[in-house]
Amino acid sequence: MARKLPSKNVVVIGLGWTGSILSYHLAKAGLDVVAIERGPWRDTATDFPPAYAQDELRYAIRLDLFLRPAQETLTFRNRADQTALPIRNFAGFLPGNGVGGAGIHWNGQTWRFLPTDFRLRSHLTERYGASMLPGDMTIQDWPVSYDELEPYYDRFEKLCGTSGKAGNLKGVKQDGGNPFEGWRSSEYPTPPLKQGLGATLFAEAARKLGHSPFPQPASNLSEAYTNPLGIRMGQCSYCGFCERFGCGNYSKASPQTCVLPALMRLPNFTAQTESEVLRINLDSTGKRATGVTYVDTSGEEWEQPADIVLLCAFALFNVQLMLISGIGKPYDPDSGQGVLGRNYAYQTTSSVSVILKDKVLNPFIATGAHGMMIDDYNGDNFDHGNLGFVGGGYMGAGQTNGRPIQTRPVPKGTPKWGAAWKKATAETYQHAYSLSTHGSSYSYRDCWLDLDPTYKDRLGRPLMRMTFDFHDNELKMSAYLTERLAEIAKAMNPTEMQAHPRKGPYDSTIYQTTHNTGGTVMGDDPQTSVLNRYCQSWDVHNLFIPGGASVFPQNHGYNPTNTVGALAFWTADAITQLYLKNPGPLV
Repeated sequence: MARKLPSKNVVVIGLGWTGSILSYHLAKAGLDVVAIERGPWRDTATDFPPAYAQDELRYAIRLDLFLRPAQETLTFRNRADQTALPIRNFAGFLPGNGVGGAGIHWNGQTWRFLPTDFRLRSHLTERYGASMLPGDMTIQDWPVSYDELEPYYDRFEKLCGTSGKAGNLKGVKQDGGNPFEGWRSSEYPTPPLKQGLGATLFAEAARKLGHSPFPQPASNLSEAYTNPLGIRMGQCSYCGFCERFGCGNYSKASPQTCVLPALMRLPNFTAQTESEVLRINLDSTGKRATGVTYVDTSGEEWEQPADIVLLCAFALFNVQLMLISGIGKPYDPDSGQGVLGRNYAYQTTSSVSVILKDKVLNPFIATGAHGMMIDDYNGDNFDHGNLGFVGGGYMGAGQTNGRPIQTRPVPKGTPKWGAAWKKATAETYQHAYSLSTHGSSYSYRDCWLDLDPTYKDRLGRPLMRMTFDFHDNELKMSAYLTERLAEIAKAMNPTEMQAHPRKGPYDSTIYQTTHNTGGTVMGDDPQTSVLNRYCQSWDVHNLFIPGGASVFPQNHGYNPTNTVGALAFWTADAITQLYLKNPGPLV
């Protein structure tokens, strides 16, 4: 029997971006809040000091900040006729572990979705006709519009101190910014980062071909900044240790650098770390959450009663906990019925590598989100009429590092090892550069998440099972984007160039992104969504999943974090301004 604790107003499951934002705003509203985090406490000063934070072996290879499969993993298969097997080493994507979650180890790439992304199915049908969409594609409109979410994008960017250049201020196009972006109510909080030679050469080539390159929006700060919570952040030093690393300079936005210093000073907030939530508890009707049950490191179970439950874990584990707790109807791909686990999606990336023998590129002078990009081929910014696919992505020069273990570019034909390889890698390091595309991943009937019938975790719960593969639409899109990127790369006059379009099947052993989306989709119809437009459960009104990527109906051609953060603020307002005044379904 679990030992029962005193009741709280709010229990938060997971203390990453969404958990910290919601905890702060609800605690500031006077609520008694406790956050329960599976992993350890992590603090910038003690965990990521510049003296040793740039340890590639510890953090990038041995993955010190990430979830261990022994703690929790999932099973994977490409198709329903295969037997899913456990992922025993996270490689294709890397869930975070501990306070800060994936917000510690991200690159800081801070993009907004396009206005048309939020009404994707309606827009594509209106422009091209319903026959343009594959029959098994299950994309759907979001229940919120870009215009509604814009103030919340603005709030998250100001929280992070995001560096960039606006391309559309209140409907007026701005020189130097992204000409395709939705309108912005204000300029970025800080100016764009400085660009390296590789990005500068890409931008020159892109302009020659008629494109409009712009600096990538980055939550690696170009200058010192104080955010609205009064937290001081530092200037990026271009060390090249962003993804997979914490930032000891206080210059990469994270829960640690943007929220937690203010949150931890609030007397009505408590963090319970190294404790795994086993399930969300329900009352006898099954329509109201009564709190959660969790287990600590000694194996003792505790019941934490609460008036409101916020599920703020990593996207995949939001779905798992909902399934284990019996909240929502699990999705059945055969009948197409059910919603929980439906519309799992990912990201479709590719690259073009170039060698510029006459240029010294200094790839080690880098950040996770600097670089020059073009957005001409994202979303529906270009005519898809005769292309045979929908979707797209941004592309550009955004090489994030030149770290010595993993950055070993060599010309074609170089042996895999030995003296010739050593000579080639030494001669090529300063002259190689990687360009990339970052494409959408639309949802399909046969891509979903459910509980595995065979494998269980260390606590005896079923592992979550992922069934996913790239579809022809995404592979055609990737081939097209890679061809366009190769045209720009060719205009850079490289000594050598290699294009790498995305190929199927999806391989969970090769890293691509940690942009796992869907499974607890938000929508206007309970027959096709788990949550309403306020990220509130249709089935359990005091349960919210506030903005994690699991609420995305599909994934678009941008990194998800800015939209995750905006939805966290959106949900916080819905709870404080609507739900607390009249607890119950908001729709």
